[in-house]
Amino acid sequence: MIIDSHAHVVLPIEKHIEMMDASGIDKTVLFSTLVHPEKSNNYKEFTTEMNKLNLILNNEVNSLEARLNALEELTVAIKQHPDRFVGFGSVPLSYSPDNSNLNEWVEKLVKEQNMKGLGEFTLGTGQINLLEPIFKAASDYKSLPIWVHTFHPLNLKDIQELLLLTQKYENVPVIYGHMGGIYWLQTIEMIKEIKNAYLDISAFYTTYALSLAIKEIPQRTLFSSDFPYGDPYLNLQAVKRHTSSREVADRVLGGNISKLLNI
Repeated sequence: MIIDSHAHVVLPIEKHIEMMDASGIDKTVLFSTLVHPEKSNNYKEFTTEMNKLNLILNNEVNSLEARLNALEELTVAIKQHPDRFVGFGSVPLSYSPDNSNLNEWVEKLVKEQNMKGLGEFTLGTGQINLLEPIFKAASDYKSLPIWVHTFHPLNLKDIQELLLLTQKYENVPVIYGHMGGIYWLQTIEMIKEIKNAYLDISAFYTTYALSLAIKEIPQRTLFSSDFPYGDPYLNLQAVKRHTSSREVADRVLGGNISKLLNI
């Protein structure tokens, strides 16, 4: 089974199903989205939509309401197509200091909405410490996987701090989204001996990064597209091109994430 381990809700959801069918993808791990750039047709429309994201992330608008709406979109998509989608649920970091509220949120995500993990978490540089309550909640609740955006604006120091959390909560699987961005080489080196650390290949910076990740960590490298920001078909073909055997390709293209999420 081929599983895209990271993509976002696209509206209408049938557009995503069509893309999966055309690419030969059986199932997708779906994440919520605060904006919908796929609705844009030109530069102005795209930047207008993405500016909405900046307002939400900077709490210049009601970010909690936006996240609840996005979570509802995700839940509806999964319920409509349970054979094609499973989900990761986002957790507002503003909930983190209050463990009771945080645990209630996680409980709702898992029990009521059947989410398979937590994320994605997109932070600014110097903010990795905000994730520790999330790690603790994930550790307490059946070792839920956590998906963290490790591309810009994070720097190498931020990724190193994330590694320390990963080592501290060794029962929590941590997916390093986008392979560390421009720090892909250091990220591969840092996590290759850390058994609860996984590499998401979406937005890989160079095919050398993809090739080296598969060679060094074939059992913990995850095929993903970050659709609609990336192309599932192109990333799938890139994995096939840079794997040494059918066995390794099968792991990266679905086996690893299937085992991690028990799907």
